[in-house]
Order: sequence, then C-alpha cells, then structure tokens
Amino acid sequence: MAAKTLLLALLAVASSLAMASDPSPLQDFCVADKDSKVLVNGFVCKDPKVIAEMAAKILLISLLAMASSLAMASDPSPLQDFCVADKASKVLVNGFVCKDPMQVTAEDFFAMGLDKAGNTENKVGSMVTAVNVNKLAGLNTLGISMVRIDYAPRGLNPPHTHPRATEILTVIEGQLLVGFVTSNTDNGNRLFTKMLKKGDVFVFPEGLIHFQFNPGHKTVAIGALSSQNPGTITIANAVFGSKPPISDDVLAKAFQVDKKTVDWLQAHLPMAAKILLIALLALASSHALASDPSPLQDFCVADMDSKVRVNGFVCKDPTVVKAEDFFSTGLDKAGDTGKKLGSNVTAVNVNKILGLNTLGISMFNPGHTNTVAIGALSSQNPGTITIANAVFGSKPPISDEVLAKAFQNVSVPASPYIPISDEPLVSQRQS
Repeated sequence: MAAKTLLLALLAVASSLAMASDPSPLQDFCVADKDSKVLVNGFVCKDPKVIAEMAAKILLISLLAMASSLAMASDPSPLQDFCVADKASKVLVNGFVCKDPMQVTAEDFFAMGLDKAGNTENKVGSMVTAVNVNKLAGLNTLGISMVRIDYAPRGLNPPHTHPRATEILTVIEGQLLVGFVTSNTDNGNRLFTKMLKKGDVFVFPEGLIHFQFNPGHKTVAIGALSSQNPGTITIANAVFGSKPPISDDVLAKAFQVDKKTVDWLQAHLPMAAKILLIALLALASSHALASDPSPLQDFCVADMDSKVRVNGFVCKDPTVVKAEDFFSTGLDKAGDTGKKLGSNVTAVNVNKILGLNTLGISMFNPGHTNTVAIGALSSQNPGTITIANAVFGSKPPISDEVLAKAFQNVSVPASPYIPISDEPLVSQRQS
C-alpha cells in the first residue's frame, strides 16, 4: 500500500510539473524565431527591431504564446483532474477551495449566453461578457477563461490591462483596430497596432496596456485569456476615478497638466466600475508572479555578448565567471532630479549586474528630490509602465479618437474616416 501511495504521489508531482513546464517571460514579448537553428526549451526570440508593420508578426503563430503563458504562475497548476470552485466555502485561498468531487456535476463545467449580444448603449460603446471562474466554477485551477466583446459603430474597449493574463482575440463579425503599448524601455513606449478583419487573430501580452476600436459597423469578437480570473484595470478609471482619488498634485505632475484639468477628468468619469487604487499595485505585482524562470544550477551569469536570443539571457561559461559579475556600485550616488517629474530611478537589474540572470530579483533607487528610498523587486528585469507615457506618449501615438473616447474628452472632433487596410493607423496629433 505504501509503495502504491508513493507511486501515486510521484505521478501527481510529475503531472504538476508538466502543467507549469513553460518558461515565464522576462520581457514584453518573445516572438518565436522559427528560422533559428539554436535549440532551446521552446523557441529563441526574434529580434524585436525587425518586427515589421508594428504587429504583423504576432498572428496565429502566437497561439504558442498562450500555451506558455499558462505557466506564468498567475494561476495555480492543477494537482488533480479538476477542482471545481466551492463558492459557499468561507475559507480564503489563492483562487477557490475545491468542491467535494462527489458532488460535482456536468453543470459545473457549463455556461450559456455567449450567443447573446451585450448592451453597447454606454459612453464607450462596448460591452464585455466574461466567462471566468465567477461564472463557470469548473474553471478553477485550469488557467483559462473567455470573453465575448460587442462593439457599437465607433465603439471602444478603452485602454486597459489584464494583470494576470495574456489575451488572444479573434474577430467574429466586423472589423477592429487593435493595439498594445510596450513597457518603458530604451526605445520608448512602442505602439503595435493592426486593423483586423473577420477571422483575424491578435495577441495582447500579459500586463501590457491594450485597446480595441471599431471604426465601422457592428462588430463582435471572442477572446481567450490565460487565467481563470484575469482581472481588468481600465486606465482612465484607475488613474482618475479611484476611491479615494489620487492627489491632484500627483496626477498634475504625472500628466504635466494643471489641477483644473485633473479635477475635470475626475468629476466627469463614469461612476460605475471604479477600480481601487490598490489595483495599480496589482499591475506591478503581476510582473513578479513567477515572471522569472527558476535556476537549474548555482548561477547563470548573463552573456551579453551572445547573439543567441532566449527568454532572458544565455549563460556565460561558468569557468570564466568572476566576482565582478555579481557586483555593482553607485546606489550611494544621487540621481539627477532636475526634470519635470523631479525624480530619477537608478536601477540595478540584470543589465547592470550580469549575475542576476535567473535569480528573480533586482533593486532600484527612486531618487526623489530631497528624499532617498531603496526598492527591491522580485524579477531580474521587472519592466516599468508609466501610464502617462504609455497612453499619451506611445510611438506611434494612439489615435486621438481612441483616447478621447477612453477619457470622455469631447473637445477632440471625430475623424472623418479611418482607413481600412493592413497599414497601422497613425494619429495626426503631434507627439
């Protein structure tokens, strides 16, 4: 009996490891380079500088990305056939406790209603109908959910993020202008945008700000997300509609506008579906949820000279590793705060200490004027998304009409038309 129990336990462990066998991302995306001859676990990354036409390369092939995103530890991996959520339980865990399997029925794995159109008679002209663990209890621990999105003519699913999921979306009817903005990098906040037609597929990487806009007639899309409960942070609501509101001084400085403009935005945002300020912290924490691969040896010092692209960095030959690879200096020096925001972040990440590769941690000095603080982050390359820069300063800029509708700013006139083509839509607004 003991041997049988041990065998079952070993099988359960093997099963659980297999469910989380994909590496988690260390950058905004890693498009598979199918032409590379380098063999790694998965695929090496294509050079991001040669990803043409903004997002043309992220199409059906990126279905693989959805599979890998299941291992981001956003959701716990299953250790049995299923763990149907017990909504009646008072026990609080990460997700839901399991219903007694003897009481599980087929209804626990069933939902209906995605054939029904959502009501788009609202300010943004869209409606998301979600099928997640809150509606389908059998999704608990399975790391997947689904949405139907209906768009009125010129309707918008405004800029938002899913802190716990990658999303893959296909157009069922109509057409959509879609896009996502990368995190703060040396290349700035890049906007990847594409016009989708019926049957087209597009991927929005986990945690990145993205949107969909309907330039024409009635449109319907279906999206799958790599979490049983992806979460949604609508940027306009979270920043200008939190309860209690974020300080006028903070918002005015962040967006470089006067306080009257901030007050107007806070007063005119819809009152429904406000996101708490703490959700902004969730965005940061989502990047730390096992976002780094676990080390398989004592260390894997990043080889910055290697031309091989992987998720993170390849390892330097351990025989040439030295103490300096684990050393950095300079956090005692004040950063230059003579700029509009009055702060400067000095980061010590894998780009500065090569020995941080695979170790899942980094550090920074925010360097605020007359104030010093030290922060530690649970990723070797955490990434940063500054909302004002990503939304209003992307390259190329997000369409005026998308931003006007998202922030309910009626001062920007609607464009007379939006070209329907494979070329990215670029706003006439000067950035």
